[in-house]
Amino acid sequence: MIGRLIDRAVQTIGSGAVAVSAATRAGLVRPEPPDRLFRMLLALNRYGATPATGAAMAAARWPDRPGLIDEHGVLTFAELDRRSAALAAGLHARFGVGPGSRLAIMCRNHRGLVLALLAGSRIGADLVLLNTGFAARQLDDVLARERADAVLLDREFEPLLAATSFLGPRAAADHPSFDGLSDPGGPAPPAPLRAGRLILLTSGTTGTPKGAARGLSVRSLTGPFTSLLATVPVRSGDPILIAPPLFHAFGMLWYGMSLVLGCPVVLTGRFDPEALPAAVERHGVRALIAVPVMLERILAAPARPARSRLRMIMVSGSPLRPALARAARDAFGDVLYDLYGSTETGWGAIATPDDLREAPGTVGRPPRGTTVRILDESGADLPPGRTGRVFIGGGLRFAGYTGGGTRETIGDLMDTGDIGHWDEAGRLFIDGRADKMIISGGENVYPQEVEDLLAEHPAVAETAVVGVPDAEYGQRLAAYVVRRPGGGEVSAQDLQRYVRENLAGFKVPRSVDFVESLPRTASGKVAETEL
Repeated sequence: MIGRLIDRAVQTIGSGAVAVSAATRAGLVRPEPPDRLFRMLLALNRYGATPATGAAMAAARWPDRPGLIDEHGVLTFAELDRRSAALAAGLHARFGVGPGSRLAIMCRNHRGLVLALLAGSRIGADLVLLNTGFAARQLDDVLARERADAVLLDREFEPLLAATSFLGPRAAADHPSFDGLSDPGGPAPPAPLRAGRLILLTSGTTGTPKGAARGLSVRSLTGPFTSLLATVPVRSGDPILIAPPLFHAFGMLWYGMSLVLGCPVVLTGRFDPEALPAAVERHGVRALIAVPVMLERILAAPARPARSRLRMIMVSGSPLRPALARAARDAFGDVLYDLYGSTETGWGAIATPDDLREAPGTVGRPPRGTTVRILDESGADLPPGRTGRVFIGGGLRFAGYTGGGTRETIGDLMDTGDIGHWDEAGRLFIDGRADKMIISGGENVYPQEVEDLLAEHPAVAETAVVGVPDAEYGQRLAAYVVRRPGGGEVSAQDLQRYVRENLAGFKVPRSVDFVESLPRTASGKVAETEL
């Protein structure tokens, strides 16, 4: 056993000076007492590269430091570890949840979700993180496909679960935790023979979301983690406000980062841009994690966080439009970062404030340990300026869809489903989704280019452009626009003329519809099937 612990210790060190330098700057490198180091390595050996290991290590290193702050108070890292152990004992004793079980969790961002996540991974269960925006039919389909053995959920979702065919054990969060299920004095569940997996669901903007299973190792995480750590200005102990739902890959990434860095995480059950400045000030938040639509609403709110408060704002999950990046820089300074990736491939590029200033629209450069290539239809690399399919390789890619199948691979590279290009400086640009490209009158058109342009118009607050069938052209573009309050009057013809003056004529939307708001998923993406 000691030999295995030593092997794991070697893996945690990483490779080369980059890992050591990044960890030093983040405030992670310091001598640890032998008993504390042993507890940390024991957790890694027992649970693998899972949230349970992160929580146990954080509890060993920073037991009295706040680990989670929500509307119900503060939990230290030691309290998180202790309470998740009690919940794990209750799940095993009362529900029979153990290694290999499928535990589904449907909670908003609060301590109950975090404790369920940590408890499930302590006992080796596969965790199915459910979207809180599901309708009953979607929920029923996902629970059946994922073969859920038990469900933990917020009480508000009990009627939704009752409308499904699921008959297994379930427990609702109170206050909002699972104290009624916890067993503080119960025997610890047996050590899992394998680390539990995270099953994240794809965004499902055009249909029922797929389950993407992911099992990670310390070795696969070392390169991308140290690269991210070396790029962003987050330091150990910095409070981080995570606004996106933790069932989203981006939110989960940053929760895992917070455990490694020993950062207090601030969670709010629902995103409220008007309440956010007070939360940032009250908890001393230094890093804000958001999706682009959240950043738009923060900028549109009557009050904003103080310019001097935030050290970093990081967005991901949907395209960051150049106009929004400029507005954020004007409001907060050079603190905006954009993370590009997908549920299936993990993250593939990071854009720094310098990148966003010098090359608006870029998603940045690949992190250490990640390979990104732009390939043509024959699988050959394309030079800068040429558009092709984006493939990503590295240790963060998923193990396949739980319902069967995977994404196309070429060697160790996986297709992202995106179309993009490099610039001469080696920065990546995403031009759109391959499955959203339309052929209108024989011309290839990517709606994202038109969306980005419309978003620059002073009278446009939000926009979505999609392809629809057309008897004459085969397909055509249709634009949906939310007017900006105080932006002046604008007509469909005005916006069509604006596009025609700036892009080729075949890229002009044939129709422009004004709407009060764009339908969005719980993770902030436009729900195109509802347009």
